[in-house]
Amino acid sequence: MKIGFAGLGVMGGPMARHLVAAGHEVAGYNRSPDKARAWAQANGGRFAATVAEAAEDADLFILCVGNDDDVRQVVTEALPHLKAGAIVVDHTTTSAKIAREMSEASGAKGVAFIDAPVSGGQAGAENGLLSVMAGGDAAALETARPLVMAYSKAIQHMGPSGSGQLTKMVNQIAIAGVVQGLAEAVHFAQKAGLDTDAVYDAISKGAAQSWQMDNRWKTAAKGEFEFGFAVDWMRKDLGLVLDEARTNGARLSLTALVDQFYAEVQAMGGARWDTSSLAARLQDR
Repeated sequence: MKIGFAGLGVMGGPMARHLVAAGHEVAGYNRSPDKARAWAQANGGRFAATVAEAAEDADLFILCVGNDDDVRQVVTEALPHLKAGAIVVDHTTTSAKIAREMSEASGAKGVAFIDAPVSGGQAGAENGLLSVMAGGDAAALETARPLVMAYSKAIQHMGPSGSGQLTKMVNQIAIAGVVQGLAEAVHFAQKAGLDTDAVYDAISKGAAQSWQMDNRWKTAAKGEFEFGFAVDWMRKDLGLVLDEARTNGARLSLTALVDQFYAEVQAMGGARWDTSSLAARLQDR
């Protein structure tokens, strides 16, 4: 399959690499050309200087960029160069509104658009173990599925356009609450004078267990926050969640509170710390 891939950052770069390793011809574009050249040289892909060049005659056009405006710009630039019957798969975390808008614009050109945000972070991308939640045409997703599985462990079709993005919002709501609980638990254990490693051993095999506990308890207890998903990205995602909640009437008091806690972490200089840095707010400074 001939694939165009736009956005070769910490997520997109490894995802595109997996596609090359699976035997596909991949043209990689990044708004920083040097990054795209380096990716192509390191991974055996083809350097694309523009979105149009990446999209030209592609069967599948994948993007993993920054936000709604980036998606609109990239898809708008790509559509005139995609052939009828091509499929666009967008792994960016965006609003459901932009997903529906791009689906309509793509459909007018005879192109299918799948909103397909992912969970699993940089490690998931590197190891080809991302979880994908997808909205859009089910038949188009089934066509794309074997290719997307090159960097995924699971792909779930959630419904019409926008449903993938809405599901990602649910994911981020759940994470926000768990990470705040973890931060407070670590803080309490330290204030109580407990050995935090021993606490982890005692509680991590029971009802308190979570991915966040298994992967971030010990580092949070040490004040180490240089892993995984950055606070800036989480705040962007929670902003999308809270905007959607204002539209659909969902009451998200905890999510709104945790979003403000992340704003405090940003003010502390932690914009690029990982999400477990909620614990930094509570540590003695």
